[in-house]
Amino acid sequence: MTEFELIARFFTRPSRERQGVGDDCALIDVGGRTLAMTCDMLIERRHFFADVDPESLGHKALAVNLSDLAAAGATPRCFLLALALPRADERWLEAFAAGMFGLAEQFGCELIGGDTTRSPEWNQTSGPLTICITALGDVVPGPALSRAGARPGDDLWVSGTLGDAALALAFAAGAAAETDDRDACMARLERPTPRVRLGEQLRGLATAAIDVSDGLLGDLTHIGERSQVGARLRWADVPLSPALRRQSAALQQRCALAGGDDYELLFSAPPEKRPQVLAAGQLAGINVTRIGEIVAGRSIVVLDAGGGNMETPFSGFDHFKA
Repeated sequence: MTEFELIARFFTRPSRERQGVGDDCALIDVGGRTLAMTCDMLIERRHFFADVDPESLGHKALAVNLSDLAAAGATPRCFLLALALPRADERWLEAFAAGMFGLAEQFGCELIGGDTTRSPEWNQTSGPLTICITALGDVVPGPALSRAGARPGDDLWVSGTLGDAALALAFAAGAAAETDDRDACMARLERPTPRVRLGEQLRGLATAAIDVSDGLLGDLTHIGERSQVGARLRWADVPLSPALRRQSAALQQRCALAGGDDYELLFSAPPEKRPQVLAAGQLAGINVTRIGEIVAGRSIVVLDAGGGNMETPFSGFDHFKA
């Protein structure tokens, strides 16, 4: 059973709210306004290394939630924090809080509550550090972004570059790397930038959107499932950093197409909106690249430089896939 089969089978129910399980954010109408809500969990040795810099971890713990708000076109407002700690280390907590609040201040997003507890001990070993954040944002009057809504003929776009976070993991596993490349990729893994400003600019332009957390192909599949469409990707147009371009072709493809933790926005928009989409990227201060198009059917095809179908023997990240 995969992670998404698990969610669909046991936890997906008809929702009275505008948008519920199965998207980056739930949308709840409250009077004359719409709230976007999301929840993400990070667990030691599953989502981050045990010796990670605590300031970077505080930043990332909030960033992954703000990235979900960005995918809904929502403006961050506040968040709740739940922590299961093996021990109360004052220096660690001070650094963690500095990283978290530093990012929160950038987006005017305040901590409004939460919970703390101590992780239990198993076999004389403290339980893993676990961080769970629930973030809330406002959607201005008008349509929010969701994974549904992509239509055949729409352009497919992505922000920034893809694959550097996965490349950081490859370097940590022993792949050869220049020091500058290693440092740059580790920064992408540990301190991602949520594309909140871009998400705000894409309201009314994008027909569907998702943040790239589980890999380009995996997250594109989510758009396809929710929108009931297929897609055609041009590998040569997928934006890669100089560090990733210095790697082998096989590693480039695995990191950019199936690597997670990029937290860029993947979105569709009508071809006639190209000038406005490019302008949205400029206003948000991030490059946006057209990498393919939405097609009828349900297949996702990656084309090589010659226009032929490229084999992609990998998929996005899934916690429960064998």
